[in-house]
Amino acid sequence: MLVFGQEGYPLILFPTSNGRYYQNKDFGLIAAISHFIENGIVKVYCPDSMDEQSWYNYSIHPADRVKTHNAYENLILEDVIEFAKYETKKNKVALCGCSFGGYHSVNLGLRHPDKVSHIFSLGGTFDIKPFINGYYDDNCYFNSPFDFLPGLQDEWYLSRIRDMKIVLGTGDWDICLGDNLHLSNLLKEKGIEPWLDVRSNSGHDWPWWKEMLPHYLSVHFQ
Repeated sequence: MLVFGQEGYPLILFPTSNGRYYQNKDFGLIAAISHFIENGIVKVYCPDSMDEQSWYNYSIHPADRVKTHNAYENLILEDVIEFAKYETKKNKVALCGCSFGGYHSVNLGLRHPDKVSHIFSLGGTFDIKPFINGYYDDNCYFNSPFDFLPGLQDEWYLSRIRDMKIVLGTGDWDICLGDNLHLSNLLKEKGIEPWLDVRSNSGHDWPWWKEMLPHYLSVHFQ
């Protein structure tokens, strides 16, 4: 994991599909938000991913792919998030990610709204069906926002999710535009109002994500 900043609100920044902990730095997203880091507005934590061992590991059974993802989520919850809260003296964290990193942010945030205050998804994709090859069990259900949101009735979860700030950044050329529109509608059906930001002449790549994140941070943290 890489950590940027000395103080500020903790922002957990996931890499994209199969990305490593240094990806967001190498592709310029850290530089794009350097103002917020250098001025102590946010402190950014960039963990590694385990996508190659979980969702993208087609050498193992789909049930084991999801179990491996659950182990990764536990690592993020118990080690990364708790460490970030301890360092920054905050009660909650913000989650962010581009593309499949957006999935990690949304899925984890909706599953654990007591630990998360903000979700910033940039060009997120949220459909896990391509990774499980027709297999389905409870672990799949509870890691699929498209599935568990419609059935979510627990007011403990719903009230905390409604308190969250959820940003779904996408573009009119984004290959994941449909996922973002669908997720936004599912949230609204539960009385949850996300900020669905569909940008004109924008697609699914780093140049657009580097424009999105500074704007979202300026709205919510400055």
